[in-house]
Amino acid sequence: MIFTIDEINRDPSLLPNITLGYRIFDSCDTHFQALRAAVTLINGQEESVIDYDCTPSTLAIIGDSGSTQSMVVTRMLGLFRIPLVSYFSTCACLSDKAEYPAFLRTVPSDYFQVRALAQLVKHFGWTWVGTIAGDDDYGRYGIQMFSEQIEALGACIAFSHTIPKVNTKEEIEAIVNTIRKSRAKVILVFAIEQDTDTLIQEVMRQNITGIQWLASEAWVTSAMLSRQDNAILVGTLGFALRRAQIPGLQQFLQKVHPSTAAQNVLVTEFWETLFQCSLQTSENGTSQCTGSEDIKSRVNIYSDVSQLRVSYNVYKGIYAIAHALHNLSYCKDGKGPFENNSCANTTDIKPWQLLHYLKHVNFTNRLGEEVVFDENGDPNPSYDLINWRETADGSVRYVTVGQFGGSFDSNHRLQIDESTIVWNNGKKEIPRSTCSVGCVRGTRKAVRQGQPACCFDCISCADGEISNETDSIECIKCHLDYWSNSLKDRCLPKDIEFLSFEDPLGISLVTIALCGASLTIGAAAVFTNYRNTPIVRANNSELSFLILLSLVLCFLCSVTFIGKPTVWSCMLRHTLFGISFVLCISCILGKTIVVLMAFRARPPNSDRMKWFGPVQQRVIILLCTSLQIIICLLWLTTSPPLPVKNTKYQNAKIILECDVGSIKAFAFVLGYIGILSSSCFLLAFFARKLPDNFNEAKFITFSMVIFFAVWVTFIPAYVSTSGKYTVAVEIFAILASSFGILSCIFVPKCYIILFKPEKNNRKHLMCRRADD
Repeated sequence: MIFTIDEINRDPSLLPNITLGYRIFDSCDTHFQALRAAVTLINGQEESVIDYDCTPSTLAIIGDSGSTQSMVVTRMLGLFRIPLVSYFSTCACLSDKAEYPAFLRTVPSDYFQVRALAQLVKHFGWTWVGTIAGDDDYGRYGIQMFSEQIEALGACIAFSHTIPKVNTKEEIEAIVNTIRKSRAKVILVFAIEQDTDTLIQEVMRQNITGIQWLASEAWVTSAMLSRQDNAILVGTLGFALRRAQIPGLQQFLQKVHPSTAAQNVLVTEFWETLFQCSLQTSENGTSQCTGSEDIKSRVNIYSDVSQLRVSYNVYKGIYAIAHALHNLSYCKDGKGPFENNSCANTTDIKPWQLLHYLKHVNFTNRLGEEVVFDENGDPNPSYDLINWRETADGSVRYVTVGQFGGSFDSNHRLQIDESTIVWNNGKKEIPRSTCSVGCVRGTRKAVRQGQPACCFDCISCADGEISNETDSIECIKCHLDYWSNSLKDRCLPKDIEFLSFEDPLGISLVTIALCGASLTIGAAAVFTNYRNTPIVRANNSELSFLILLSLVLCFLCSVTFIGKPTVWSCMLRHTLFGISFVLCISCILGKTIVVLMAFRARPPNSDRMKWFGPVQQRVIILLCTSLQIIICLLWLTTSPPLPVKNTKYQNAKIILECDVGSIKAFAFVLGYIGILSSSCFLLAFFARKLPDNFNEAKFITFSMVIFFAVWVTFIPAYVSTSGKYTVAVEIFAILASSFGILSCIFVPKCYIILFKPEKNNRKHLMCRRADD
């Protein structure tokens, strides 16, 4: 401070013809002494007086270094609007202008330091961090903000302790025991160097290693800590104020001498300690100081200007006051900032007038840095990321490995050169500090009940869900057409299932259908070859051929159910199935009526048979089939069957199937087939007492019984299966009922034609039973 004031007083361009003066008081690092010193400065009296003069004799105060002391002092100074410019009070609470209207500082607020520390924690992936604070406003507010910041970034506080100002051995041991037991390997100490030293001494005594220490700017460049044999602190990281080189300061410091400051007991003590001598009468073997000792010959903290950080803030603070006084002095009447555009009276400057100019000061100092305050009285934040390195001689060297900063109106960014960082115990690998090991891809975090969010278990994603990133909070559902792989880290296209021609089941069903069609065609060939024989001609051979044709269609329509469903195949398979079976059942119904009428007519040449001749049979078949065709046409035009993707039964597969569209239309088709087959069954049942040698009604009855049995069994089987097996059940029902009709109606006749030709005559066929 003295150096800076002398430099300003020698500068002819700054405050010409004005000389700055100063008074210095020691706050003794206590708020009581700090407040006492401030009151003394305001009164201009060293001792207490009875009649107080409420007119301040001091325009501005530089200090204090501690946030608690500054808070106490500036509350009182705010009443008089006397500016207090601090060089090291970093508590974010001091940015509150409603409570501290006269406070400004050249050191950044802890808000920015904490923000930088939180980004540092996030950058290296530390999610389980221990915190230790000093028992003051600096420590408490700092840790509170840090906790809020890292929790917002997804990290957690493993433990939080406070170092008491007046502590006992047991209290410090309790803190260190927590450090030893905790899984947190990264610990932030947000305290001044004296409190930190108390903690580190106990950590060294218990020989706790493997901790990555994070330092607040209050001790990250502490000579007291770094010059001790603190090997456990090697690798410490922390943000320090930007360093500066102040020209001429070292030479100024080296001018100190007891002869020029005989009344300064601090100079005397410093000299005697540095040179291990006594300025007084030599005692206890201590040599006598000669006064010719050269301070330049000794390396010491006092004259070391390699880490000018806090000192640089003092330098900027005094220059800020000087520039404010300069601007105030050169105010032009009529253009002033006060009432009626007036200026301040330079012979009687009020503190509040200086405060106004101080808030709006803006200049670039000799080192090229812009000095300006924001609306909260805070400077532009700027930090160096410091890494503690051990040199060959065992001392600690501060190495800048990154920066954090930015302008008032920009985002503050963290820049780190990771390759240059040396971690705790000299390691090059980034230490890990987590409560739980990270979750791999394909899993998600599940927070343990009653524990912080950073303590979790890793649970595999459910089927159909994935997590393609590590430490996923939740799994992502795959698209409808995709399904998760076995590792649950990728969505793969679902397997598409349908009854294909390449499928063994599909091949078997096609083979059976073709065999059925071939047998039917074979029966037709037999009937064609023996069309003039009595057994073929006995009951309208035309109907027999028509039944055989419809059976071929029934067998072949089952093939349309196989293969990838398309719009045309879906419409064809259901309509062809419905029309083919109605045609078949209609022909059987006509045959049944003819058989029944032929043997119930009395006498045989009765006129009743005229109404059931070939023409009438064709009409019956045409009408019955036409009705089914009309139902199918209405079905296709209103709500036709269409191919759909079904994932209801198997989530991992897409079942391609034909949706019937209109359930009512499908029910009409099946219901109509059921009505015709029931009618056929009833008529055949009534004709069960026909002659044994030509009881075709008996075979029709059996065929209808098989038909009913197949389709009644089909319903529960159809409902209980899914996918391609549903289609297979439907095909099986078609084939089984078709084979039932073919076997019951045509196989007996073919057997007689081929193997019992002696029975293929009119006499045998017309023979009645003995009891008739």
